[in-house]
Amino acid sequence: MWESENHSVGFGAGDYGNGVPPSAKHALNTHGFDLRGNSWHVATDIPSDLLVKVEGVNFHLHKYPLLSRSGKMNRCIYESRGPDLNNNLVFDDLPGGSEAFELAAKFCYGLAVDLTAANISGLRCAAEYLEMTEDLEEGNLIFKTEAFLSYVVLSSWRDSIVVLKSCEKLSPWAENLQIIRRCSESIAWKACANPKGIRWAYTGKPTKVCSPKWNDLKDSSPSRNHQLVPPDWWFEDVSILRIDHFVRVITAIKVKGMRFEVIGSSIMHYSSKWLPGSVTDTTNASDEGSTSATSHTSGGSNSWRGGIHMIVAGNKEDHSTIQAKDERMIIESLISIIPPQKDCVSCSFLLKLLRMANMLKVSPALVTELEKRVGMQFEQATLVDLLIPSYSKSDTTYDVDLIQRLLEHFLVQEQTEISSPGRQSFSDKHMYDGSQRGVIQNAKMRVARLVDSYLTEVARDRNLSLTKFQVLAEALPESARTCDDGLYRAIDSYLKAHPTLTEHERKRLCRVMDCQKLSIDACMHAAQNERLPLRVVVQVLFSEQVKISNAVSNSSLKEASDSQFQLPVMNRKTLLEATPQSFQEGWAAANKDINTLKFELETVKNKYVELQTEMEKLQRQFEKVNNKQKQSSGWSSGWKKLSKLTTKISTLETTENESHHPTIEEHTKKVHRRWRNSIS
Repeated sequence: MWESENHSVGFGAGDYGNGVPPSAKHALNTHGFDLRGNSWHVATDIPSDLLVKVEGVNFHLHKYPLLSRSGKMNRCIYESRGPDLNNNLVFDDLPGGSEAFELAAKFCYGLAVDLTAANISGLRCAAEYLEMTEDLEEGNLIFKTEAFLSYVVLSSWRDSIVVLKSCEKLSPWAENLQIIRRCSESIAWKACANPKGIRWAYTGKPTKVCSPKWNDLKDSSPSRNHQLVPPDWWFEDVSILRIDHFVRVITAIKVKGMRFEVIGSSIMHYSSKWLPGSVTDTTNASDEGSTSATSHTSGGSNSWRGGIHMIVAGNKEDHSTIQAKDERMIIESLISIIPPQKDCVSCSFLLKLLRMANMLKVSPALVTELEKRVGMQFEQATLVDLLIPSYSKSDTTYDVDLIQRLLEHFLVQEQTEISSPGRQSFSDKHMYDGSQRGVIQNAKMRVARLVDSYLTEVARDRNLSLTKFQVLAEALPESARTCDDGLYRAIDSYLKAHPTLTEHERKRLCRVMDCQKLSIDACMHAAQNERLPLRVVVQVLFSEQVKISNAVSNSSLKEASDSQFQLPVMNRKTLLEATPQSFQEGWAAANKDINTLKFELETVKNKYVELQTEMEKLQRQFEKVNNKQKQSSGWSSGWKKLSKLTTKISTLETTENESHHPTIEEHTKKVHRRWRNSIS
């Protein structure tokens, strides 16, 4: 029952009754309606006594058949009675238009009416408008259309899609009668059900490319029974819907519990169809997507843009403005239904939406939400995706501030993932933390390479300020870059595009780069780069010298440790011979600068030695003069005598200590007496 079946149910109204005399029944026998120009006439001998106008189409009818079935016709005809009898009624606001009223009028006359998925929604709304209820007669039009919707349409996949598509011009009647809700839930239930028993002939694809029906496979070989139904089998059908109805279907599918990556894929499929970027492509996409789905509908008015034009009718705006409003509505709706899980849609798709959102001035709250989503998977972006033009008042070609915000969202997200508590055990949590940090570090390194490439591209813009360049380059931590070659290329591009920078500004620009993280090739290029400040060139030369020395020593150690393989020692001469001519010339200039620096360093050392010897001479002369002054002093001679006496006393004490053991107090008294005698 899920294949799209073009059900067509025909029925008549039966006897009129309820106020229509038997003579009228016999007299109003008719075989149909005749179209003459822009007017419909009943094929009967009795002249019409009622004129109904619907959307500029005239219907020449009779009162009694309509009064028996329509409460609104009863009320309008009763209210029109007066001194001036008026038998003209105008129903310009009738849902479904003249086509639906034609079917309703045929039903009132007892003619057979074919109910299909294409006309059922309009006829159901027209019956509600005309108040064709069971109170007037049993089996009235409202009852019959409701039965067809419930038992025929909602049990068929294709008919549910077609009915929902036909409801685009029936707002708010279709919404109030729950037609949109019931069709959306029916589509969602079928999309989420087990696809093994589906007889799925697509409405959006030709029959040639459709998968075989389930009934054909049921009696076939076992190998054919294992053919799998792809998870995106319903994408093309749902993509023919207008954006508001598509949102209703996706919302219902979310409630049913479908996997978020499948929902994200359906959103991307819908976006690729309705956001092509040009009016011609949009029209073609609409025609291609809905050709097979709406081939049985009338008038070819089921295209999505037709429905939107109905909504904005009365606005005297050009086509480009209307298209911009349509695309803004689509973007805002798609942003609101993207699942919150990471990786449900690609980062390239999110950046495409972000580009169009900035161009079409989408709501700032939705743009901020979209920027956060991009920051969650920023490491998946490419350079082409990031080159978003600046649609604001900024002078720069590309929106550098936007990339700065995306990078900030990425860093916040990574920090949140690191600091988020886990529910694992201690050992599991330890292993998880290690692997998680490794993944985050790899993501940071990919983002660093991406930012360096972006800086190289936008550095060619002469209006890009040094502050913006520096802030974006320093946004990532130092651990995110193991090599600064990409950053050096960006700095060199900025210096080429901004030759008027002062020496201070060039030094400030080069501070974002670590010379020790440059490769040997980058060092050789930087050594002969005249745009770099002299201080940076010296740092580059020093780091290059250290790297070459380390490379030579490491190669020699490896050769000594490995006895099986004899690797040639790469000395400086062979390294230079293996490099291109431009690098050799750069190395010669760098070597000359290094020798000059060494000579200056030796000169400074010699001057330091000379100053040190002179200082020692002055110190010796100062000590001689100081000694002479001490010898001329009387106190100095007295202290010398005291020192001699102390030595004598110490020797005497050692000799006398063997025979006598005087107390410490006696010994100190003797010493004091001797010091007094010697001083006196």
